[in-house]
Amino acid sequence: MTYLMIILVKVVQLVSSLLTVYMWVVIISALLSWVNPDPYNPIVRFLRNATEPVFYRIRRWMPFVMLGGFDLSPIVVIAGVQILSALLDRLVIDMAMSARMMGALSSILVG
Repeated sequence: MTYLMIILVKVVQLVSSLLTVYMWVVIISALLSWVNPDPYNPIVRFLRNATEPVFYRIRRWMPFVMLGGFDLSPIVVIAGVQILSALLDRLVIDMAMSARMMGALSSILVG
C-alpha cells in the first residue's frame, strides 16, 4: 500500500470516529432534553451548541419530525450518522481491497 493510500485510509477512519463521537453527543443531548439541566453549565452549553444547529435544520427540512411535542430530530441525526459511518467504513474496506489487488497485480507483472 502506498503512503498516500495509508494516509487516506487513516483520514477516513478519523472521520468515522468523529462521527461516532458526534452520535454520542446527540444521544446525551437528547437525554438531557428530558430533564431541565442548568443552561449555564459549560457542558450543557457545549452539547446544545454542538447539536441544536443540526436539529434546527432537520426540523426545518422535515417538519413532520415534531410529533405532538416529541422531537424526533435526534433520531434522524443518529440514523444519518450511522448511514454515513457505514458508508465510510465500506469505503475503507474497498480502498484496502483495491490496494491489495493492485499490489498483487504489480507483483504478478514484475515477478
